[in-house]
Amino acid sequence: MRILLTNDDGINAPGLVVLEKIARALSDDVWIVAPETEQSGMAHSLTLHDPLRMRKLGDKKFAVHGTPTDCVIMGVDHILDGRPDLVLSGVNRGQNMAEDVTYSGTVAGAMEGVVLGIRSIALSQSYSWESCEPFDWSAAEEHGARVVKDLLDHELPRQTLLNVNFPACPASEVEEVVYTRQGKRDQAHLSVVPRVDTRGLSYFWLGFEDRKSDPAEGTDLHAVMHKKISVTPLHLDMTDNSTLDKMMKA
Repeated sequence: MRILLTNDDGINAPGLVVLEKIARALSDDVWIVAPETEQSGMAHSLTLHDPLRMRKLGDKKFAVHGTPTDCVIMGVDHILDGRPDLVLSGVNRGQNMAEDVTYSGTVAGAMEGVVLGIRSIALSQSYSWESCEPFDWSAAEEHGARVVKDLLDHELPRQTLLNVNFPACPASEVEEVVYTRQGKRDQAHLSVVPRVDTRGLSYFWLGFEDRKSDPAEGTDLHAVMHKKISVTPLHLDMTDNSTLDKMMKA
């Protein structure tokens, strides 16, 4: 099985090292094509107005000055000597659940794999705001290969990817793997944080807020909160079919 790895945290991210360990537990034919620099929050974006520059860092390992989507396209269409059987994107430093999936470059890497007709899985490691240093990758590192191997046994519809989130706890405390739906946050997740630079000019950061929430049972948010590994199938067709039916009948 040929596996293509990418991420949105960049070619030097520790999560990519974890992902490579997961992939090599499944196959000896592992290729890495990841962004030269961090691309978090880039979603499913393409680089269209600048050239894509690439560096070969080793056998089957490449850095591309572009987005995760660019990396998957470059890998499949230019770098690999044959199409991959599987695209793995991650392991992201931080969860990608609920509305996050629309921003996530990690999820976008898997999206592009599905667009190209390749089975694809996004993987993210949650963390606690209270204790994020040192970062604990153990849940993803110890359970990742088993989870991915089990997921390969499932037949998936076209245009469907799998979004995996590992809970913010040591690997020994993980309870189980559960299949979930995409959740919805009950409060604002992003806020604008104003600052003033040394010349007295205003600038702004988009900041994530740490707020307590009570997510619905059966969602990705609820699962990870309760120390479970969440697996959510996501479909690229975003058509709201129920509303479409009503509009057509009106």
